[in-house]
Formats: sequence, structure tokens, C-alpha cells
Amino acid sequence: MKTNLLFNKKTVFSFEVFPPKKTSPLETIYSTLRELGYFKPDFISVTYGAGGSLNGQTTIDIAHSVKHTYGIESVAHLPGINFDKAEMQKILHDLKCAGIDNVLALRGDISPNVQPKDDFRFASELVTFIKENSDFNVIGACYPEGHLEAATLKQDLIHLKEKVNAGTDQLISQLFFDNDYFYTFLDKARDIGINVPIEAGIMPVTNKNQIERMVSMCGVNLPKKFKQMMEKYEYHPEAFRDAGIAYAIDQIVDLVSQDVDGIHLYTMNNSYIARRISEAVSTLLVVPKSE
Repeated sequence: MKTNLLFNKKTVFSFEVFPPKKTSPLETIYSTLRELGYFKPDFISVTYGAGGSLNGQTTIDIAHSVKHTYGIESVAHLPGINFDKAEMQKILHDLKCAGIDNVLALRGDISPNVQPKDDFRFASELVTFIKENSDFNVIGACYPEGHLEAATLKQDLIHLKEKVNAGTDQLISQLFFDNDYFYTFLDKARDIGINVPIEAGIMPVTNKNQIERMVSMCGVNLPKKFKQMMEKYEYHPEAFRDAGIAYAIDQIVDLVSQDVDGIHLYTMNNSYIARRISEAVSTLLVVPKSE
């Protein structure tokens, strides 16, 4: 099933997982999926991870299991910068053979271990290629506070409109910790004619190293109350974890009350955190949206 059709019925709730590191047994992800499947998310997306084509088959295998073993719609991430057109065509063929209907088209991060290719320098070019050569539902990424490489949010929105015009069917946002950034972004996106469903990406922060990594990689702003939380519980790991979960739940409660299209939870492969959040918000997600 193409996941963009889910938004007609309800507030969508989805998860992201990633393939385990080479040093971890592959079974760990399947154990996580079994636990995540209990919460019946609308779909689970599987990242490509670092390393380009080295991780491609693992991503496809996991996405296949999500759909055919656990009965949940799956989305495979595709980082265009790692592939030329012939390689991408083969990946699309393999995904179709695996019964996958949905892909998340990304430019991808430049890795020092993988030489970037030139065929897909922008996500919009990858979206165009996928639409011209297949019938996948194509998901794109968006950035409520603007992409790090964009000079302004306005410029970033122009690029996002190009990506949607190329055929993107739905969007998932990067994480954010201040919902006002998401609401402002959403208003501006709708004002320029971006009318596809936009899920809000939420990442529960459960340790200080995690947030420092996110700030350096994504450039997200930290609200005052979030910083106060970090400072108060910095040296109390269990309390920090629980405060991070509570903060994410508060974000989701507010977002759902404002009738957002959906919530995409970055699980970090942590089924305990996903369970805590899913149980807290499950009754909210079945309430019909306001007319």
C-alpha cells in the first residue's frame, strides 16, 4: 500500500529504524521490529545508513521483513548521492521485487568513506528519476528550521516546492524541539502551494551526547525549557531519559491537538522508548480530526 493514502483516514503514526552496525548481529533489528510491531504503527521507514551500496541489501531485507513478516507497511530510504542512474535503477527493481511500494528520496549525506556520484546532486533530481522509471510512492524530507545548507528558510522552501513539483507525494520533517518552528514552517509551506501531507518528525532525547550530536548535525534550536531539562537531569541518566520521553510526549500531544497530518517517531531502534510514547499517545491518534 502506498503510505500517502493513509492520511485520508487518520492522524498517521510511524516509526524510523536503521540497520544495525556491522559490529552488531543482524538479529538485533528483527528483535526490535517484533517489539515495535506490537504498537501497530502505520508504517516503518528503514534508513540506508552510512556506506552507500554496502548497506543496500540489508535495508531492502529489513523493509521486506517489516511488510511481509510483521504486516506493517515499509518505506526504504534512498540516498541519491551514493549512486549513478544505472545503480539506482537496479535498486528500484530490487525494491519492487521485494514488494516495497514506498521510498524516501534523499540527497544523502556525504561520507568520507564513499565517493559521491554526480547523477543525483539534489533530492529533486532523484524524485524525478524515480517517478519517470517506476510507480513508487515517493516521500521527501523537509526542514522546519531550514536546511543547514540553505541561506534562508524562504530559499529552502523554494527548493522544497521544486521537490514536490517533481512528484513527491508526502513529506517527513527533520526533528525539532520547538513546535512553533513546525507550525510556522507549515503555514509558509501551504502558502506557496505545498499541499502534500507533512508528518512531524519527533526524536526523544534520552542522553546529553545524543542532543549534542543532533545540534551539530542538524542545527536545531533548543528552547529554554529544553535546556533547563538537560541541565537539571544531566547527571541522572534514568531521570534524563524519562524527562526526554515526557518532553517528546508533550510535543506530540500539542501537535495532534493542532490536527497535524502525522507523527514520525525517530526510535533510534529503542523499543522501550517507542513503547512508552506509543502507550501515552495511542488514544489521541484515533480521535477524528477537526472539520
